[in-house]
Amino acid sequence: MLILLSSAKTMNLTPRAEVPFSTRPRFEQEAERIADQMSRYTASELQDILRTNRKIAEENRSRYRYFAAPGNPSLEAILAYTGIVFKRLNATDFTPDDFAYAQDHLRIASFGYGYLRPLDRIHGYRMEGDVVLPETDGLSMYEFWRERLTDPLIEDVKHAGGILCNLASSEMKRLFDWKRVEQEVRVITPDFSGAKDGKPIPVVHIKMARGETARYILKKRIERPEDLHLTD
Repeated sequence: MLILLSSAKTMNLTPRAEVPFSTRPRFEQEAERIADQMSRYTASELQDILRTNRKIAEENRSRYRYFAAPGNPSLEAILAYTGIVFKRLNATDFTPDDFAYAQDHLRIASFGYGYLRPLDRIHGYRMEGDVVLPETDGLSMYEFWRERLTDPLIEDVKHAGGILCNLASSEMKRLFDWKRVEQEVRVITPDFSGAKDGKPIPVVHIKMARGETARYILKKRIERPEDLHLTD
């Protein structure tokens, strides 16, 4: 079984665990070209493009300006992202065997890097799916990545047993030709939505459930959906 998660907007590149090895992102060159384009915008422009506040815009302008510079801090993706999903995944206590298993059974969809393995070392960045850059010939990040990521995802799912447990947010499906993915492999998308006491379950709780489910699958080496009591 292969797990698909979304990258997080919040990142911390301070090492918090020892990993058995590190790898380079498959689309590192594309990420560097995107970063170069983003570095050409002012903080004010990035504030609008990324729909964020001035402080975050300035932080990410600096990140992009030094993205490919020697010595620019980087960290393994599974540790670099610090959003709620990754806090609940809590890879800081993974064993070397856990990290190795995750490397074969977890993938992270990213607007900036496209498609990541857990132990791919990445730099800090922030990106949105609807951003259009000169480098992408007028295509949004969704469109730019779709033709590049679909085949690798399908290949990785087949290599991991032919079942994809989709724990990514719904918008991340737009990074892939999702109809093709569903035609070629079995896709299971757990539904954590619903209501409690007549009120919708908060989004933060859904994100927590995604991270905890990913952790459970990796820690328990789950290969069959039946063992998760999930339905298609």
